[in-house]
Amino acid sequence: MKATAKAHPIQGIVKYHGMFDHELRLPYHDSISVCTAPSHSKTTVEFDPSRDADQYVVDGEVLEGRGAERIRGVVDRVRELAGIDERVRFESVNDFPTNIGFGSSASGFAAAAVALCAAADLDLSHPEMSTIARRGSASAARAVTGAFSHLRTGKDDIDCRSERIETGLEEELRIIGAEVPAFKHTAAAHREAADSHMFQARLAHIHEQIATARHALREGDFATTFETAEHDSLSLAATTMTGPEGWVYWKPETLEVFETVRTLREEEDVPVYFSTDTGASVYINTTNEYVDRVEEAIADLGIDTHVWGVGGPAEVLDGDEALF
Repeated sequence: MKATAKAHPIQGIVKYHGMFDHELRLPYHDSISVCTAPSHSKTTVEFDPSRDADQYVVDGEVLEGRGAERIRGVVDRVRELAGIDERVRFESVNDFPTNIGFGSSASGFAAAAVALCAAADLDLSHPEMSTIARRGSASAARAVTGAFSHLRTGKDDIDCRSERIETGLEEELRIIGAEVPAFKHTAAAHREAADSHMFQARLAHIHEQIATARHALREGDFATTFETAEHDSLSLAATTMTGPEGWVYWKPETLEVFETVRTLREEEDVPVYFSTDTGASVYINTTNEYVDRVEEAIADLGIDTHVWGVGGPAEVLDGDEALF
């Protein structure tokens, strides 16, 4: 009862914000994202009847408190579905910077859910496994199905699950991650989302954003897809900044990247758009033809970059790739 799985982190295209059920992590509205590769999380799990307690290790650190509770919610759901009660040994590693806005919780919980299902011998589809990963992070549901995926809201696992959106943009897209190290408080922002006076306006607008993004993806319309992502980033930030705590995630470097992207687009006619989730780091979306030009412009700002393509669904790995 041991398995290893890998999943890619996500960039939000139309981001979810806030949950009406924090235990099941049911979001207020739909969301769409794209997985970034080759960055990934790898997780090995083993159900062991000789253990008297679970152990969760992430990037070499034994987790306790809220971090352990979130993983336990995923583990317990798998135990419930499989009808087992064995304790689990759990180890996960990330090969990219975490907790600075690059979607590590999504890939981490997606890899965990898929590894746990394999170890428990559960034969589930990716959309079904997405409902398990969602209990750790709603974004993880989309990391399970991979590439461009759509998580629908709902009040149960039948409705609130992720599905992949077929599009011709997967080969063309290049994502430059501009790394702005700054600790983020995503969980706190989600808890107070509905307290912003702008939240109802975001809810009223989000359905059009989802429809626009889905149609643009199916049509292979690069400009509309990532213009939507750019505008949704501003909407998300406006909502977080007007909540009770007034969260401001962006740093001066974040704004420098925004201005550089807009200059490239407006003065050099480069197809390039920025996007942020809840963090200071920036995703920069462009095409394979222009990726070198854009990366050079960001490097001139003295900001570290990563270049990614589109990642596929979470997958089970061979035993020789296990972490223990």
